Amino acid sequence: MTSDSRLEKILEKGAFAVTSECGPPRGADPEVIKKKGELIKEAVDAINVTDNQTSVVRMSSFSSCVLLKQMGINPVLQMVTRDRNRIAIQSDILGAAALGINNILCLSGDHQKFGDQSTAKNVYDMDSIHLIQTVKQMRDEGKFLGGEELKGVPRFFIGAAANPFADPFESRVVRLAKKVAAGVQFIQTQCIFNLDRFSKWMEQVRDRGLHEKVHILGGVTPMKSVGMANYMKKMVPGMDVPDELIARIKGVDKEKRSEEGIKIAVETIQQLKEIEGVHGVHVMAIEWEEMVPRIAKEAGLLPRPQFE
Repeated sequence: MTSDSRLEKILEKGAFAVTSECGPPRGADPEVIKKKGELIKEAVDAINVTDNQTSVVRMSSFSSCVLLKQMGINPVLQMVTRDRNRIAIQSDILGAAALGINNILCLSGDHQKFGDQSTAKNVYDMDSIHLIQTVKQMRDEGKFLGGEELKGVPRFFIGAAANPFADPFESRVVRLAKKVAAGVQFIQTQCIFNLDRFSKWMEQVRDRGLHEKVHILGGVTPMKSVGMANYMKKMVPGMDVPDELIARIKGVDKEKRSEEGIKIAVETIQQLKEIEGVHGVHVMAIEWEEMVPRIAKEAGLLPRPQFE
């Protein structure tokens, strides 16, 4: 069953897809998410909205997606299992579908110890693979997890995340294969800074034939500064930032380092376009959304395909 997702149409037609993301505000002001959406909407095929990323309380992904939908943007609802049991998960899936949201990214979520509510109780009634299975069952079989039939089937293009850089490296493709078996249709990867290691991961993906079963979008994040690069290298779990990349940014004048970060992001996209099995990019310009159109343009990704 196909969805009404613009992102799905782009990928099914064999075009190189471009997605980005917006972090919701730490408050109830809708103009924050609207402004971010306005900055990047013409440069992408869909926009993710993060779900209390790093376990920090923010406006919900659900409501933010509705705001973007009202602007004519194709949103991707990110849903983590950290905060919801299976009752709430199925309820939110139905609610999102009823409001015209047609992309979902299934995640387990960062542990609450990393956020601003470290004493909160997590839920983890299911993990990301079980969430993929849940969405697929509701969509394809028209049934709740308990077996009862739905009255109105949610049509979602089902996505998930993959980290080619976490240890142990050998298990990374195995976990991807499990997500594919569960029913995932597109994958957005962790930020790619180590292209050699990513290329090795993609070799394993192709060896299993997974590149023919799921659309893979490579994650790209422009570096603003040496400090940002060092922070991501040392403080963000599962991130692989080579010393050579940090040295390259450090090697230019301080006022030109953000420009060098943009240049590296563009070069990364151009190299990803040449890797067999990579079907698009997911540009994560963290609180730097205004740079997404420029990166897309310089990487030769504009204009985006249009549909009636």
